[in-house]
Amino acid sequence: MFERLYVMLMKEFLELRRDRWAMFRLVVPLLIQVVVFGHAATFTVNHVATAVLDLDHSQASRGLISHFVATGRFDIVDIAQTQRQVTHDIDTGRAVVAIVIHAGFAQNLSNGQTAPLQVAVDGTNSNTALIALGYVSQIVAQFQADAMAGAWPTQTGVAAPSIAASLRERPWFNEGLDDRWFFIPGVIGTLTLIQVVSLTAFAVVREREVGTLEQIMVSPIRPFEFILGKTVPFFLIGLGDVALVTTFGVLWFHIPFVGSPLVMLLGASLFLLAALGLGLLLSTLARTQQQAFALNFFLVNPFFILSGFAFPIAAMPQALQWFTLINPLRYFLVVIRAVFLKGVGIDVLWPNLAAMALLGVGMLTLSVLRFRKSLD
Repeated sequence: MFERLYVMLMKEFLELRRDRWAMFRLVVPLLIQVVVFGHAATFTVNHVATAVLDLDHSQASRGLISHFVATGRFDIVDIAQTQRQVTHDIDTGRAVVAIVIHAGFAQNLSNGQTAPLQVAVDGTNSNTALIALGYVSQIVAQFQADAMAGAWPTQTGVAAPSIAASLRERPWFNEGLDDRWFFIPGVIGTLTLIQVVSLTAFAVVREREVGTLEQIMVSPIRPFEFILGKTVPFFLIGLGDVALVTTFGVLWFHIPFVGSPLVMLLGASLFLLAALGLGLLLSTLARTQQQAFALNFFLVNPFFILSGFAFPIAAMPQALQWFTLINPLRYFLVVIRAVFLKGVGIDVLWPNLAAMALLGVGMLTLSVLRFRKSLD
């Protein structure tokens, strides 16, 4: 058995070595995607186009506008003179946010009263709108704190309102709230899933399409040995991909890795078992590489969307939350982010590791049974 399995493994690695573009396809596109995802996948919103209508023309109103400019989050693209001009900026897309400071703003502020301020946001892109509103709230809160501290003049005899309690924020595990620390570990799991599933599905289908599958089956190699010979190389390639992308993410984006490499290795191995099972399952459903591509797109994309990579699972409908229970990427993202940023071990991550192990065994068993049936 071991001799036949060794021959099958050598066959796969020789094919890989003879393909002069193989290493390029396995390494370069992966690194390019990490760079693109790392820079593009972010919740940070900068340089929001902003229109301003200042109807107060006071020192306080100009101070508020300077607070917005100083953050670097907002770019003033228009100093409007009328409300109609502000509406036109939003309608035409010239501005995403419009700030309207009504007359009496400074007077009400100096009297210790509520100062009128209107903020209009283009809700076409709801994510950008919500983030921009969050920035606005923070800037206004800082402006109010400055006003209470005496940065802006108050009316004689009128005391600025005092603060009874102060809130001090202390984010754990990501003190700078750098969203790349959240996205890069997720990119590692996502790209590994796409790479391994595609390689496994296309490799088996290609054997069937060119007619070499039947030649292998009439040889002394048993179906089980053939399956091992096809999956073990891609398992090793998957581990190499995880190591490569992890090292690249740590060095290029300076993502901290505070956990144990052994826990990372265990989680990656269990995840790869499930990914290999999924790829082998696709190979039993597809007869051509075009069909394999279509099935890969049909299955992997939902797994990506329903993994918690960018969208919280708790916010999804209940039916979709149940579907995520059979998604190995969901559990691997929890493991890899926890290992990267929290440094926790098996005692904390064992439910996710057990779920991946169960899914891996289940998918591989189902795939092997279907594959053996497709050979008969």
